[in-house]
Amino acid sequence: MRFHVISLPHTNTTLEFTSCAFTEKVRRFCMMMKDMGHEVFLYASEFNSAPVDEHIPCISEAERLESLNGNHYTTGSFDSSLPHWIKYNNKIIIELSKRIQQKDFICLIGGYAQKSIADFFPNHMSVEFGIGYPGTFAKYRVFESYAWMHSIYAQHNLASAVDGKFFDAVIPGYLEPHMFPLQEQKEDYYLFIGRLIERKGYRIAQEVCQALGKRLILAGAGPQDGYGEFVGAVGPEERAKLMGGAIAVFAPTIYIEPFGNIVPEAHFCGTPTITTDWGAFTETNINGVTGYRCRTLDEFCRAAEDVKKLDPRTIYETAKNKYSLEAIAPQYDNYFRRLLTLWDKGWYERS
Repeated sequence: MRFHVISLPHTNTTLEFTSCAFTEKVRRFCMMMKDMGHEVFLYASEFNSAPVDEHIPCISEAERLESLNGNHYTTGSFDSSLPHWIKYNNKIIIELSKRIQQKDFICLIGGYAQKSIADFFPNHMSVEFGIGYPGTFAKYRVFESYAWMHSIYAQHNLASAVDGKFFDAVIPGYLEPHMFPLQEQKEDYYLFIGRLIERKGYRIAQEVCQALGKRLILAGAGPQDGYGEFVGAVGPEERAKLMGGAIAVFAPTIYIEPFGNIVPEAHFCGTPTITTDWGAFTETNINGVTGYRCRTLDEFCRAAEDVKKLDPRTIYETAKNKYSLEAIAPQYDNYFRRLLTLWDKGWYERS
């Protein structure tokens, strides 16, 4: 199979941009498809470390930096009406036109910001291959969790009238285990890691640790106020060290989490997670095995003690079996082979 993978204009597909979950998904998707023996074309910014058959730069580094106006890349806009998006998408259309063949897949990660690309190729299969965002448009879609798929399905005027789609799919997020090594011996602290905004629930982590008199480290960008030790935004190596040494990682997101990479990242480190009880956490955080899901302050406080009884190696093995590249690659391979049947009998195809 042949894949034309479209990345974002405000990041590079390198390890320097691991804080962007979408860019990491692109980089790792390319890795998996190449390892499966497929042909991969990447349309992206100027620098790339993903293994591909061809990397086609569609925006210069100078233009990428200019589009951010001095801000961090995680603040990059997904507004396709902006000049750099228009130029980027138009360049992709030109380059894609030179390479695309009839049964190739166009793989999109930017939601509506990349709709113009799909619209230009109506006779090809455009696939949103990692939906963890609200705005979707494609005929073929891969969601990061069942919770998020159903949430998107329900975003209609009459949710009870929405039907499922046979050629949608759920394939969870995926990680490289070596980036988050198992650490069985824990240190005496808890960790919150993520953006320091109310909806990420960092105040809950502060309330719990303050009530218990426990040490709390908070890693992430945002206001540094209230209980705990603030270390700011951290790179992948420091993030893994912090997660590996923690008694538990708090991820009490208040909104409906589409996936939440921080949970399986912690699990790869053998570290349990303490989360809210909705969204993707109902799929990624197994009560009494990989951590606990909570709904009251009392439950969060009890979970902070009970996680000490959980086995780090079991947590690691659970994550490896569910979210490693080796576990996920065959799921994508099967999904795209299912789509290929649409060139013939589709739903009626028999093996």
